[in-house]
Amino acid sequence: MDPSREARILAIAALDEPTRRRLYDHVVRQPAAVSREEAATALGLPRATAAFHLDRLADEGLLDVVYERRTGRSGPGAGRPSKLYRRSEQHVDVSLPEHRYDLAGRLLAAAIEDAETTGEAPRAALDRHARQLGNDLAKTAQDAGTTEADPVMRILEAQGFEPRPDEDAIVLGNCPFHTLAKQHTDLVCHMNLCLISGLLSGLTTKLQAHLTPQPGHCCVRLEPARP
Repeated sequence: MDPSREARILAIAALDEPTRRRLYDHVVRQPAAVSREEAATALGLPRATAAFHLDRLADEGLLDVVYERRTGRSGPGAGRPSKLYRRSEQHVDVSLPEHRYDLAGRLLAAAIEDAETTGEAPRAALDRHARQLGNDLAKTAQDAGTTEADPVMRILEAQGFEPRPDEDAIVLGNCPFHTLAKQHTDLVCHMNLCLISGLLSGLTTKLQAHLTPQPGHCCVRLEPARP
């Protein structure tokens, strides 16, 4: 499934159709994959209607398609495998504004694991992992062969920071870890700072990240590097 924000929104929007939503709810409640015929019978729908909506759900990445022989036979004469549907292994999550608590969770989990195995302070491990993630985002952009002179804005946008130019600086209109930041401000703000600093150090840019908390913005501001 396309992980882009637009694709995730379209996937959720597909459930706005009542029959499609009933079919999705039916499939995910079953202990095994479901055929078109089974779904149609269970919901009292024509087979063609059930097939159309099940395929649409699969196209949007909400259901996975598998093929199995229900007869228990194999080899010549066993018949064609049945087309079956089950809940997708992909998770679809949409939030407005964009939130990335999955990303924060991965960073925190990695930091705790390192702290337990190496004795490193959890805070130091978190900042290190956040900085490495920033470096990795920069490397991914470079490996993709981007032609942008400065891909900082695009990368920050993709991570949910809502970057906005402010004269020669960049302000961030959204914190992807907003709820965590409200409860654990110092911890999350320094994690953000390390992540964005790692991104900038991995790119050819004349910007530096600074902690500059402002109401309605992320705590990090990107400003021209000081001599």
